Amino acid sequence: MASPSHSDPTRRRLPIGVQSFRRLREDGCRYVDKTPHIERLVGGGDRYFLSRPRRFGKSLLLDTIAELFRGSEELFRGLAVHDRWDWSVRQPVLKLDFAQGDFSSTDRLRRTVMNRLADASARAGVPASHDMASDRLAALLEALRDRAGRRVVVLVDEYDKPILDNLGSPEVARANRDFLSGLYGTFKACDEHIRFLLLAGVSKFSKVNLFSGLNNLKDITLDPRFATTCGYTQEELDSVFAPELEGLDGGRVREWYNGYRWLGEPVYNPFDVLLLLDTRRFRPHWFETGSPAFLLDLLARRGVASFRLDGLDADEELLSAFDVERIAPEALLWQTGYLTIEGAEEEDGDEVFRLGYPNLEVRRSLNRHLLARLAHGEAAVASATWRPALRAFRAGDPAGLEAEIRALFAAIPHQWHTRNDIARFEGYYASVFYSFLAGTGLDVRAEESSAAGRLDVAVLLDGEAWLFELKIDERASEGAALEQLRERGYADRYCRPGRRVRLVGIHFSEKSRNVTAFEVEEV
Repeated sequence: MASPSHSDPTRRRLPIGVQSFRRLREDGCRYVDKTPHIERLVGGGDRYFLSRPRRFGKSLLLDTIAELFRGSEELFRGLAVHDRWDWSVRQPVLKLDFAQGDFSSTDRLRRTVMNRLADASARAGVPASHDMASDRLAALLEALRDRAGRRVVVLVDEYDKPILDNLGSPEVARANRDFLSGLYGTFKACDEHIRFLLLAGVSKFSKVNLFSGLNNLKDITLDPRFATTCGYTQEELDSVFAPELEGLDGGRVREWYNGYRWLGEPVYNPFDVLLLLDTRRFRPHWFETGSPAFLLDLLARRGVASFRLDGLDADEELLSAFDVERIAPEALLWQTGYLTIEGAEEEDGDEVFRLGYPNLEVRRSLNRHLLARLAHGEAAVASATWRPALRAFRAGDPAGLEAEIRALFAAIPHQWHTRNDIARFEGYYASVFYSFLAGTGLDVRAEESSAAGRLDVAVLLDGEAWLFELKIDERASEGAALEQLRERGYADRYCRPGRRVRLVGIHFSEKSRNVTAFEVEEV
């Protein structure tokens, strides 16, 4: 793999971790021009809500909007908006940023908000008065308008973080939500003072519970016109970062990192792209910056089988059903970026979305974490089996694969089976098996449908397809798994010239908690 030459004049600084538009432009960093999207926002309305996963460029977007309304013309020279913006008009801007701070109690949250409003007042040269946060915010908005003679641009970044930080402590999360509901309700009461408003964050909390009357926000989360407002499209990646892409396999880049969709063109997570271009290593850069512990615990408590995650169906109401009292796993997975929208269709008058993993990074990494959770923390055993299993697949070695699967299940402690209800269901074995396979990074597909039924798991490689059917001994006769693969003709859709198809029937025993039969037949 070629390494970038830092002396090459065509290479510019990569804006890793840069969320300040001014710093990005003054330091000469690479920049994907998103100003046409901002023009569309400003021209089509003035009250918006946007949800995107973490590290997707929301903060940079809001900072760019702030500099645009402030009239910082020098920063926009050479960008699409420059010749179409009235630089003689400058609006006062109020930014509330919750990306940083200790929100472990509502009192701490209140003090943080009061201090930031006081700082904003000091910078604007207006007095900071009132002991209530909502009253101080209202007074600040009015003072900013009166002082500038123009209405205020309000930008709220990570609006939901004081709640998300405390999902493991529901009482604190609810109290923080109620406090923020009162704060954000101020925007509705002060509507006459506001020129433009954008709230951005990770989640789509129920507007009824959080925004409390702020019903004039236009939610553009699933508006195809704004699908690529955050993130890099393939064209943007290829054009803006062409020098840095030299020496990298474009197909592998797409497989690893592209694929996030919001009813429009798929995009890359900018953080992943920038770290890849800097380190030249295909790593789960984005995944490693977050902790999915709460998500894993929720999936375990709800008994959600891992093999069903890739291919979930949900409507828009379910995807928005996210609040402290009710957190739908589908909504959490989608809003946090672990699942994305693969397609949409109308069903009985409702729009139904098909969810799936966006790319290899997320599929592999999430399933590795899921497997460690399912195997009661035996991540070391699981990781020790992935590479030999991958070699067995590539070498066409069923016996080698069987040995690794047996080793995995043998490592799961006996107490884990007896203390957890999920272990008594057939889905537990299927979940462990699927997450194990998906953790290898191969093309793994669960419950693919055909006219004869649904195949448990398919693993596709160049020139080979492995088709798996799983059974529990106590509920099925000997050889039933392989027989079902034969009788239902599951191989038909995978057979093609030059491809070898293997049928693999696996039987598990609830008594021995391991594989009792591993039968293979080539078609």
